[in-house]
Amino acid sequence: QVQLVESGGGLVQAGGSLRLSCAASGRTSINYAMAWFRQAPGKQREYVAAISRSSLKTVYADSVKGRFTISRDDDKNTVYLQMDSLKPEDTAVYYCAAASTVRPLTVVTDSSGMHYWGKGALVTVSS
Repeated sequence: QVQLVESGGGLVQAGGSLRLSCAASGRTSINYAMAWFRQAPGKQREYVAAISRSSLKTVYADSVKGRFTISRDDDKNTVYLQMDSLKPEDTAVYYCAAASTVRPLTVVTDSSGMHYWGKGALVTVSS
């Protein structure tokens, strides 16, 4: 079992930055590909960014490419999402998720492929 806890959410003005953290406990996160998803009010959950077990591969949704950066520190069992140039449309609850993978370069971007989820962190971007 892996427990995931997000932190770092809050209110920020458009153009500002936030960094979300996802702390993993239980079985080490080192064997898991990690990802961030988000769900805005009245919308379906969508993938934002994903990182492989090895950290060598990262992928991003087109809507955040060039503005968000996903990273991981396996010594701290923590995954980060650095969010820059935030826009009001980035307002959502952001979820961290983990997927057990065999290959070190596998990234998982489908929510149905994730095995563990955090409870989410609210990010609100004001215009």
